Amino acid sequence: MATSHAAPLRTSDQAVWNRVLMLHAHVERELTHALQRQHGIGLSEYRSLEHLHHSDKSELRMQDLADKVGLGQSSVTRLVGRLETAGFAYKDLCPSDKRGVYAVITDEGRKRYQAARATYMEVLSSTLNTFTGDPQLGPTVQALRAAQG
Repeated sequence: MATSHAAPLRTSDQAVWNRVLMLHAHVERELTHALQRQHGIGLSEYRSLEHLHHSDKSELRMQDLADKVGLGQSSVTRLVGRLETAGFAYKDLCPSDKRGVYAVITDEGRKRYQAARATYMEVLSSTLNTFTGDPQLGPTVQALRAAQG
């Protein structure tokens, strides 16, 4: 029986990946605190509202939303339940497939997203700027910004 072993990560790849993860953790923490403090929503709620806001019909299948936000099916169901309780979204059945459930953004959800978007963008830029001078994370920030094209 043949076994397949993945090639070990090159030390430099692992070091780069660790820096990306460290930067990600710092940025996510700052975004989470700011959104919760200023707008009463979590980062996953914000990202869900963002995806719903930018979707063609202001709605997404629950599985598509789960994929976009990076959550499992049960987690996105709980998340949409929280959005529904807050009045920011609601669940709707697909008319052609009664098994298909959609999350739909409400006008109140659009308002909360628009208000939170400025905070998100400001905190994101500010946090990245904070790390540009860091000897360990600065090159990672610069590389990410350069990749924007």
